[in-house]
Amino acid sequence: MAAAAHGTVHHSSTGIDNRKLLMWIFLASECLFFGSLISAYLIFKGASLVGPYPEEILDIPLTSTSTFVLLMSSLSMVLAVYGAEHARPRMMKLWLFVTVLLGLAFLGFQVYEFRAFGQEGLNLSTNQFGATFFVLTGFHGTHVGVGVVILSSLLFGSFRRSGLGSEAGFHVEVAGLYWHFVDIVWIVIFTLIYLIPQ
Repeated sequence: MAAAAHGTVHHSSTGIDNRKLLMWIFLASECLFFGSLISAYLIFKGASLVGPYPEEILDIPLTSTSTFVLLMSSLSMVLAVYGAEHARPRMMKLWLFVTVLLGLAFLGFQVYEFRAFGQEGLNLSTNQFGATFFVLTGFHGTHVGVGVVILSSLLFGSFRRSGLGSEAGFHVEVAGLYWHFVDIVWIVIFTLIYLIPQ
């Protein structure tokens, strides 16, 4: 009763907030999900019988730029978390906004790349490369889009009179865990698809 009188207790027996623990469990399941997609790409790598082939179509400078944009969004996310945890709402709002913009810019690069590949004749049904490439990078882009929605909701919520409440730091930190995970997954995808020779 005493605990209830002082608010809801969210800590598990491990001493970790159970909401944060749930996010870590979710991210672990996402590792399995992306692991299976990456494995499929590697299994069928070089198995395409018809073109266009990766070496003919991949634009490494363009994708390197979009990768840099996504990596910079991790930095802005760290600054947003710092602002939230140190009761600096203006700093938090600024860097949340920057992170959302960088996430949208990354998605813009991906849409441009997909359209360019389509014009070159590469789509899901063209060959093994097209099938595995579009599924893997498309699902990653979907995760970036979900992250943008989450961060946007936090940003809009921060403009309410009560802001994000007394747990602003916690909410932004948990969103940051998801965002950093998405960035790390992209580094793996970028390395395997674009940097390692076919």
